[in-house]
Amino acid sequence: MSTPRQASTWPAIEWEAQTWLPSTAWAASPGLDAYGAKYRSALPARIAELTPDPSTEATSAADVASRELSRLDAELGERVASFAPILLRSEAASSSQIENITASARAIFSAELGAKTSRNAELVTANTRAMTAAIDLADSLTPDAIARMHEVLMAEQPRHTPGRWRDEAVWISTRSDSPVGAEFVAPHHTRIEALIEDVTAFARRSDVAPLLSAAIAHAQFETIHPFSDGNGRTGRALAQAMLRHRGVTRNVAVPVSAGLLADVEGYHRALTAYRAGDVSPIVTAFADAALRAVANTRTLVAELDQIRASWDTRLTVRRSSNAWKLLDVLLRRPVLSSAAAAAELGVQQPNVYPPLTALVDAGILKSKAEHQLGPFWRSDEVLAALDQFANRAGRREAS
Repeated sequence: MSTPRQASTWPAIEWEAQTWLPSTAWAASPGLDAYGAKYRSALPARIAELTPDPSTEATSAADVASRELSRLDAELGERVASFAPILLRSEAASSSQIENITASARAIFSAELGAKTSRNAELVTANTRAMTAAIDLADSLTPDAIARMHEVLMAEQPRHTPGRWRDEAVWISTRSDSPVGAEFVAPHHTRIEALIEDVTAFARRSDVAPLLSAAIAHAQFETIHPFSDGNGRTGRALAQAMLRHRGVTRNVAVPVSAGLLADVEGYHRALTAYRAGDVSPIVTAFADAALRAVANTRTLVAELDQIRASWDTRLTVRRSSNAWKLLDVLLRRPVLSSAAAAAELGVQQPNVYPPLTALVDAGILKSKAEHQLGPFWRSDEVLAALDQFANRAGRREAS
């Protein structure tokens, strides 16, 4: 690669002419004739060798946010077993919520155990798997890694060709049947492979500040929109992978998407500004989101610590009981089946019922038959804390 060059003005997307030929008469568009209807698709610049130069304010905000992310990650490092899984699910749920896919914490954890009562919860569970894949692939920021994230995310939705670049037009519009007149049409599918190679080359660079790099790569990825569905969730998983790749986070996935939730419209405006050649808004959006996420996460951790301390005073069975071991499990898995509890404790399933009963008797767990799967045991206190985390994430503070 040649020497990167500073880009004081980021290149705005250009446009290229396309022709829309609907596959059926039902999709006919105004102005359509025998030669099809004309529209324009985006033509993003290649960015692998460009170095963004956002405003001083945006750069400073990104530096502060990176330090705060690293500080929180270090604080939770010794407690990673307790908090890493819960924060990863919170990030997945928040990223899904940006796409208007919402579910309660109870529904999400129940879906992980096989409950089929909430389609949204199943989608969030799939997003959790995609986030996990993203973290696992953090050392390999390549097109194949991105395809793998999408493959995991969309595994249960084969019509969206999991893990494969789209071969059709996608657009933002009030109409779903035609890109003609659309607000934004993503690049032609024949350009995707080269553009993804380019953005992952940018993502792997170490000479761009980490949060700045993640914000820019995310915005470029969303502009490319390489899949027929799931681009937003995959793009935010990519951002998590980049933060891990650059060492900003080493132990937990701090739920930055939860910070973006506080101003989804601002996040979308920042993406639009990026496409017009202004990188500062998306950098600021990520920095502000990271700081909100750090504050929200600290509140959640404090609430969970308080809940855990109260359990120590309420559980009175002998110290050798496995009920005590289940307390720490419940902080990261607040809904359990007997099979899941037995696997966590490494015991035979019949042996898990006495400790579960002890926790019910202490008022720590509640038990209910769920969806023809037998009884589930749940901690309403932990589930309420997670739902409150989500509510805070979606609420903007008064300025």
